[in-house]
Amino acid sequence: MKRDELEGLLEFAVAAARAAGEVTLKYFQRVTAERKSDGSFVTAADREAERLLRERIESRFPDDGIIGEEEGVRAGSTRRQWVIDPLDGTYSFVHGVPLYGVLVALEEAEEPVLGVVHLPALGETVYAARSIGCFWNGARARVSTTARLEDALLLATDFGICAQHGKGRAAEELQRRAKARRTWGDCYGHALVATGRADIMLDPIMNHWDCAALLPILIEAGGTFTDWRGRQTVRGGEALSTNGALFADVLQTIEAHREDGGA
Repeated sequence: MKRDELEGLLEFAVAAARAAGEVTLKYFQRVTAERKSDGSFVTAADREAERLLRERIESRFPDDGIIGEEEGVRAGSTRRQWVIDPLDGTYSFVHGVPLYGVLVALEEAEEPVLGVVHLPALGETVYAARSIGCFWNGARARVSTTARLEDALLLATDFGICAQHGKGRAAEELQRRAKARRTWGDCYGHALVATGRADIMLDPIMNHWDCAALLPILIEAGGTFTDWRGRQTVRGGEALSTNGALFADVLQTIEAHREDGGA
């Protein structure tokens, strides 16, 4: 894909994510959540924002495939598919906390080539495309230069659930060694790593639509986005973001504390 084509696609994705974000703001701190069959939250904001994203994609790129959290898969006839999460961080959203985002990604031959994280209630957009770079509200974004785990800010959506997924000992050791730890979670935590405001983000369970936008953002910002075995993938069912300088140490710590059946 040529650079000018990719730049145009990224511009489209950013505009679509921001438009979907405006939809969510209509409901923010005003909406009542429902429970899906898996026990997770869903709201009218999720559904309306996904409809907007799908309509924009289908109108502009009718032959491309779409994968969305709420409405599933629409097969396409090209090598491209859009992967969308209209409201990542629904738990935060339904509790009136602004740390939620709209995620839009484009994959070519199942490889993410661009990603957008738009944080409507914070007025922030982090976006990237392959070989073009990562940007935060228009300015170039880079990961931190923190080189020691003992100096690092470690994030997770929920440290407590790490144990439920066989990663408790590794998470505990990383918390023990890190300088500070916070639960600024979901896509917001990964965006903080990409923009140099945090150093490591742990997620022991993730879906494809949670990850697709994040991989190009972290890579283009100079960091890493992998599963807990260090494989660069958006289909690993888990995620680990680092600033790159800490990646080997974090991965070694995880390997040293791997539990039977975990990671």
